[in-house]
Amino acid sequence: MAVIHNAVLRPSKTDAIGAWLPTRPWSGVTTDPAADGSLVVAGRFRFDDPDGEVGVETYLVRVGDGPVLQVPLTYRGAPLDGADDHLVTEMDHSVLGRRWVYDAVGDPVYADVLRRAVATGGREADLEAAPGEGGGAPVKEGTASGSGSASDSPTVTAVRDTTAGTTTTIATDHGSLAVPRVVGAPLPDGETLTGTWADGSGVLAVLLS
Repeated sequence: MAVIHNAVLRPSKTDAIGAWLPTRPWSGVTTDPAADGSLVVAGRFRFDDPDGEVGVETYLVRVGDGPVLQVPLTYRGAPLDGADDHLVTEMDHSVLGRRWVYDAVGDPVYADVLRRAVATGGREADLEAAPGEGGGAPVKEGTASGSGSASDSPTVTAVRDTTAGTTTTIATDHGSLAVPRVVGAPLPDGETLTGTWADGSGVLAVLLS
């Protein structure tokens, strides 16, 4: 269960994504799409961190009439050692305080929960409003489901990512995961994570080994 706070974020998540996308060659974006209003959120979903410490959320966005881009993020209460090059932004959260937002492909917690979902046939987290904050019931804006049938998944503790074209491969201590940054890009064979959003669906990850 992912607990959603009724909070003010500075910068907002979409502003942070918009400022970050032009720095990523795979995005095909050259200017901040949040600033000019061309960034549209097609969908999003969360996974649970088993330890309850790290927020894990995937955004599916479009810029204008372009393809759906996959932007997985992790939210942490302290910097992640060795991940400076994956830092998207630092954010002020009115409930949780200072947060460090990372491109999740460089975060072992993301690789762990993603691998588990793919391998075991898991799905996105259910959402629950934080009690006592006056927030309404959260509404899901997307789903994710794995194709595997394993009874469990080994815990990922180390990652190393490389990007070729529009696909990022995350090498872990328990195999590798292919994550398309542009949804619909060709992917290798393997067990998959399939996502759905308001007007589409697609493969969002492949477990390679």
